[in-house]
Amino acid sequence: MRGAVIHAPGDIRFETLQDPKILKPTDAIIRTAVTCVCGSDLWPYRGAEPTDHAHPMGHEYVGFVEEVGPEVTAVKPGQLVVGSFATSDNTCANCRNGFPSSCVNVEFMTTCQAEYVRIPNAQGTLVATDGIPDEKFWPGLLAVSDVMGTGWWAADAAEVKPSSTAVVVGDGAVGLCAVIAAKELGAERIIAMSRHESRQKLAREFGATDIVTERGEEGAARIKELTGGIGADSVLECVGTQQSMSQALHSARPGGNVGFVGVPHEVALDGQELFFSHVGLRGGPAPVRRYLPDLIDRVLSGAIDPGKVFDLTLPLDQVAEGYQAMDERRAIKTLLTP
Repeated sequence: MRGAVIHAPGDIRFETLQDPKILKPTDAIIRTAVTCVCGSDLWPYRGAEPTDHAHPMGHEYVGFVEEVGPEVTAVKPGQLVVGSFATSDNTCANCRNGFPSSCVNVEFMTTCQAEYVRIPNAQGTLVATDGIPDEKFWPGLLAVSDVMGTGWWAADAAEVKPSSTAVVVGDGAVGLCAVIAAKELGAERIIAMSRHESRQKLAREFGATDIVTERGEEGAARIKELTGGIGADSVLECVGTQQSMSQALHSARPGGNVGFVGVPHEVALDGQELFFSHVGLRGGPAPVRRYLPDLIDRVLSGAIDPGKVFDLTLPLDQVAEGYQAMDERRAIKTLLTP
């Protein structure tokens, strides 16, 4: 088969790779229907994470089941399935407590920008759709496998409630999906922090009521101004930098909550400041599997359309251009078709 391999920062190649095989009785093999490039893939692409050796890339997927191990009974060959970037058995104590991305048997997907993919923990990870949905739904289902699930986690972790005010820090695919989540959870006012016109337009389409273009302390001050000097009930941090985290914490009201889902890079918190802020802080890798059945239903019913975050579609063999377009902010998110 063929798939994407990173060799060094800025060096993505589409190469011939070994076909995946069943290695454990809990594995499944899927034939990729659609996959994509994630904003977090840009960290190694930009050199912010080291690439010590060439390795495959990708962790978002929708595909057709080709083969299953002997312990996999939840899905069968021929079904269209969606799964999480964090595989889980869905039976351990952490899974039962709602955190499958901390499953005791967790394996993180890293090979999904390819024609075929081995899915560990398939029994607990994969969710089959009812029949084969129209291809118009596939981008939305693909978003559910990561960015929509992660945006939902940001809203859930920040405890977005009906009639509340929510702020979304970050206008990438996760941030835009977080706007959807905040609206679905009933926020009355949703303030999207964005400097890019095309992303502002999509944020408003998804439910944002206000746009703030300022960043850092100026951005936090603008949020205070818009909320009567108090701050927001919930802040959804979807970037992962020191500036975005500080901006999020300073935008929340005392007693408010920050849900942080951007993978942190060189982020440090001042314990004294956090202590006196009375702001709650929760985040981490999104427990996507917890949300999959609900989010799949919302996509297939037309209640949400997170697939709109894909504003560039390319053949899988042009994956390098997909990375470059996102790196240069010519695209929000690149969808790849085998």
